[in-house]
Amino acid sequence: MSRTARELAEMAVPRLADFVTIDLPEAVLRGDEPADPTKGLHRTVVHGFRGDCPFYPVGERVHLQPTTPQLRCLTSRRTVLEPDLRDAPGWVSQDPVAAQRILAHNVHSLIAVPLLARGIALGIASFYRARDPAPFGDDDRSLAQELTTRAAICIDNARRYTREHAMVLALQHSLLPQGFPEQNAVEVAHRYLPAESGVGGDWFDVIPLSSARVALVVGDVVGHGLHAAATMGRLRTAARNFAELDLPPDEVLTHLDNLVGRLDREEGGGDACAGIPGIIGATCLYVIYDPTTQECAMARAGHPPPALVRPDGIVTFPELPAGPPLGLGGLPFETAEFLLPEGSQLVLYTDGLIEDRRRDFDTAMEDLRRALSHANRPPEDTCRAVLEAVVPSHPDDDIALLVARTHTLDPERIATWDLPTDPALVSSVRAAVTRRLAEWGLEETAFAAELLLSELVTNAIRYGSGPIQVRLLYDRALTCEVADTSSTSPHLRHAADTDEGGRGLFLVARLSQSWGTRYTPEGKVIWAECALEVPGGKAGPAALRIDLDDIPAI
Repeated sequence: MSRTARELAEMAVPRLADFVTIDLPEAVLRGDEPADPTKGLHRTVVHGFRGDCPFYPVGERVHLQPTTPQLRCLTSRRTVLEPDLRDAPGWVSQDPVAAQRILAHNVHSLIAVPLLARGIALGIASFYRARDPAPFGDDDRSLAQELTTRAAICIDNARRYTREHAMVLALQHSLLPQGFPEQNAVEVAHRYLPAESGVGGDWFDVIPLSSARVALVVGDVVGHGLHAAATMGRLRTAARNFAELDLPPDEVLTHLDNLVGRLDREEGGGDACAGIPGIIGATCLYVIYDPTTQECAMARAGHPPPALVRPDGIVTFPELPAGPPLGLGGLPFETAEFLLPEGSQLVLYTDGLIEDRRRDFDTAMEDLRRALSHANRPPEDTCRAVLEAVVPSHPDDDIALLVARTHTLDPERIATWDLPTDPALVSSVRAAVTRRLAEWGLEETAFAAELLLSELVTNAIRYGSGPIQVRLLYDRALTCEVADTSSTSPHLRHAADTDEGGRGLFLVARLSQSWGTRYTPEGKVIWAECALEVPGGKAGPAALRIDLDDIPAI
């Protein structure tokens, strides 16, 4: 609104007036319709053929008396002409000292015009004459009124655009993460910068996975506005849901690709006649980091590859298989795996950071490399350095930046046993687990962990195939894993009173705070987490506080 108002002043000086001031209510500057245009006026524009005339400065709040020409024109919604300001007591009484200073600059005539659009008063435009000794006449009043009417329509359009922009920006911020769940795999910092011209569909997320792993996601929906922001929210929610399935990155992208294609078809494929914009395209980068092995698996769908910063400050941009943008369908995605030393940084970003029509792409990538090439820097400092060195001065697209510094789970907090498929070994596993938990100081968790592993190992021996591997992970929770080479999917069911089996997974679900299945190239892993703290703050598994009567026919 301010720029549009200034264009009106620049058009009028010096063709019509020598000085122009424009006052807009605070509500209009926010993008709202003013409930009372006479209140909350702010000086928005001061423009003239010289810059030393003592009008109220830009940004100052203007309190107008009812007798002033400006307020009279605003209340009556009619143009007010004051041919001789020395004979305008209402104007002089507003501020006699300032009025005398203005008159001393030979300012002698005034036209005050209300800014009217769609019957709404949006502010006041005041035209002053100084160099021409002749006062303003009726022709000047008509011209000022016509200019102001045209400008008022433009200001109202800008106001409505500002309001829509603010609404879309608020929607997008509500759909982006407000905070990340606690996890030890990575230390995270992030930034989000909306485009100047319109809000887009950039998004990011950090999703804890089973067995102390974490997923990092960055995506971008093509386009701007409400539809792009809403689509972004749907994709972010879908990505979190697919992550819960513990799928590898390429399979997560395949599910997102199918979803985008289905949404596009359901919404009419961008049918212009129906007024429904289709999903023109979306990109995504999905990364999984495992702190127990320091392995990082990633896949991308038409998205820029991440930057990898080694602990010594060496920056690389791995050559990931590009993959098509989401929504094309039928084309495969590929997962690439890397081994990251502890303290490495993964830098994920959207294309708005490096793509700008006023800057060469290679120059932007080199700027990014230099900004990242610092050893052992916290992620917050990395974000700050990237924004200062790489972000365009006037970004045309949204920018999402996610920096994650990797950590490693202490090998002393990992216990692994390899077992043949022999039911007689279940008791020995329970004894070994008890000893290890005692070494970790988790004796109060031993009861639940023993029961969990007994059920999981027995289930693997009975329904899976060998060899079997048992693993304990001591992180924020105690994770019990049992891996076998079978792809048979376990299912939780409610056993009937006459059933001899079917209660193993029910016990697992009751004894653990969460459990699930993760498929691997060798088979599957069934995992269960035991909480290490209860709400009261005492150590020990909350899962122990179960009611045995809830378990059917035990």
